[in-house]
Amino acid sequence: MQNPTEFYKQQKTKLEVKSTNLRKKLINLGIIRFAVFLVIIISVYLTFSDIPLALTLGFLGFSLFTFLVVKFISIKREKAIIDLKIQINSLEIEVLQGNFHDLETGKEFVDTAHFYSNDIDLFGKGSFFQYTNRTATLEGKKTLANILTSNNIEAIQAKQEAIEELSNKVSWRQHFSALASLVTVKDTSNTILSWIVNYKSVFSKYLAKIQVVFSIISVLLIGLISFGTLSFSFLTVWFFTGLFITSRYLKKTNNLYAEAGKAKETFKQYHQLLNEIEKEQFVAENLIAKQTVIQSENKKASTIFKEFSKILDAFDNRNNIVIAVIGNGLFLWDILNACKVEKWISSYKHTVENWFQVVAYFDAQNSLANFKFNHPAFVFPEILVDKEIIKSTNLGHPLLKAHKRVDNDFIINDAQFYIITGANMAGKSTFLRTVSLAIVMANCGLPVCAESFKYHPIKLITSMRTSDSLTEDESYFYSELKRLKFIVDQIQKEKYFIILDEILKGTNSKDKATGSKKFVEKLSKSKSTGIIATHDVSLCALENEFTAIKNYYFDAEISNNELHFDYTLKNGVCKNMNASFLLEKMDIV
Repeated sequence: MQNPTEFYKQQKTKLEVKSTNLRKKLINLGIIRFAVFLVIIISVYLTFSDIPLALTLGFLGFSLFTFLVVKFISIKREKAIIDLKIQINSLEIEVLQGNFHDLETGKEFVDTAHFYSNDIDLFGKGSFFQYTNRTATLEGKKTLANILTSNNIEAIQAKQEAIEELSNKVSWRQHFSALASLVTVKDTSNTILSWIVNYKSVFSKYLAKIQVVFSIISVLLIGLISFGTLSFSFLTVWFFTGLFITSRYLKKTNNLYAEAGKAKETFKQYHQLLNEIEKEQFVAENLIAKQTVIQSENKKASTIFKEFSKILDAFDNRNNIVIAVIGNGLFLWDILNACKVEKWISSYKHTVENWFQVVAYFDAQNSLANFKFNHPAFVFPEILVDKEIIKSTNLGHPLLKAHKRVDNDFIINDAQFYIITGANMAGKSTFLRTVSLAIVMANCGLPVCAESFKYHPIKLITSMRTSDSLTEDESYFYSELKRLKFIVDQIQKEKYFIILDEILKGTNSKDKATGSKKFVEKLSKSKSTGIIATHDVSLCALENEFTAIKNYYFDAEISNNELHFDYTLKNGVCKNMNASFLLEKMDIV
C-alpha cells in the first residue's frame, strides 16, 4: 500500500525536473528564434539586388522562423500543463497534512431544508465537500454537489467500481484536471447550453449558398484582372457590393457573435477534455456507459467540439481590421462564419447537452477517486441483503486525523433505534456525524473510514441543527416542529436511517420529555432505523417497552478536578453529566 503523501512528493519532484528542462528549451528556442530573425533581415538586405534570391532566402527564413514559433508555443503549453500538475501534487500534500481550509467551501450549495447536508457539515468551511472537491469545471463542481446530496441508494457496487478504477489512474486524472484548468471559463456550460438548445436560426438557408457563389465570383474576378482581361474597377464595384451585403446582416451577425463569443473558451476547454475521455480505456460499467455517450455520432464528440471551437476562432477574426474589410468585401466573411455557427448548432443542439454532462461526470468522479487514492486504509462497504443495516468495526470520522481520532464499533439492525445519552463534549454529536457521513459516502460509492463496513443501502434523513427564522417569522421551536413533521412525512413513503440530536430543545423540560417520548414511540413503530442523541435519560426507559430500542452512551470522568473523555460508545445509560462541573470550572457560577 503506497503512502499517498510520498507518491505526491515523488511526482512533484519528477515534474519539477521536467519543468526546469522545458524552461531551458524555451530560453534556447527564444535565442535561436531571435538569431534566425536577424539572419533573415541581414540576408534579405545583402541580396536585395538579386530579387529572386532575396525572396527565396526570405521565404526559407520565414518558414524556419514560423516553425520555431509553433515549436515555442507547443513547448510553452506543455510546460504550463506540467506546472499545473506540480500545483495539483503540491495541493494534495497540503490537504493530507490537514491544510484544506482555503479551498472552495461549496457554500453556494448549503440548503437548510435538505435531508441531511446542513446537519452534517457537507458544505461550508471545514466541510467534507471542501476536503474532497478537486473539480476543475463549474459544472463538475455542481455534479459533485448533486452526487453528495442525491440520497441515491441504487447501483452502489457499480459506483464503487468506477471510483476504484479512476483512483488507480492518477496520471490520467491529473492530466484531465490540468487541461481543464488551462483555460479560464467565465460562463457555465449550462448558460451556453441554454443558448444553444433554445437558439433559432435568423439567417436564411440560402444565404450560405449565396456566400459560396459570391466568393467564387470574387476569385474569378481577381484571376481575370491579374491576366489583364478585366479592369480593376470591376473588382472595386464587386468589393463594395460585398460590404453592402454584409452590412445588411450586421445587426444579426453582431448579436450572434456576442453570444457565440461567450462559448469560445468553454468549447476550447471541453474538446480537449472529451478527447481525453475518448482515448482512455475503461473497464467499469459506469465509465464505459458515459464514454459510449460521446461516441454515439459518426464523428467523435471531441472532433465535433473542436470544429465548433475553430469556427468560433475564425468568427473572432472579424475584429482584425484587414479581415473585416477585405474578407467581407470579397468573401462575405461574417456571413460565412455566422452560417457555419448556425449549421453546427442546428446539427448538434439536441446532443450537446449529453456531452457536457459526460465531462461534468468525469470531473466529479475524479474528485471521488482522488479521495479514495488519498485514503488507502478506508474500505468500500460490503453490500448486505439481510437484516443488518450497518455492521462496522473501528468506524471513524474521515476528516479527523488518525492519531487524534477515536473509532468505534457500530452495529444496528433494520428497524432498530438507539438512544444515545452522554455528558457534554463526550462525543455524541461527532458520532452522529460520523455515522451520517458514512451512510452518505457509502451511497455515493466511496470507501468509508472504518476497518470493515457492511451495509444495507438506506436513505438518510437528519435533524441535528435547527434555528429560528426572523425573515419567515418562525420561532426556534416551530422550526424544529416543521423539521420533525418533514421527517414523519418522508418515512411514511419509504424507509430511512433517521438521526436526531436532542429533539424538542425549544420547550420546557416536562413538555419536552413527554413530547420526545411520544415521538420516539412513533418512530419505533415505523419501518425506519436510526439514532437519537439526548440528555434526557428518561427516554432510556423506552428500552423496557420496545424491543427495537437500545440504550448506548458516551461517558466522562472527573479525575483530579479535570474532565477526561474516552469518546467510546458503550452499552447502557450515561450516569455522569458534567454541566454543573463545567460551569464551576469556568467560574461561570
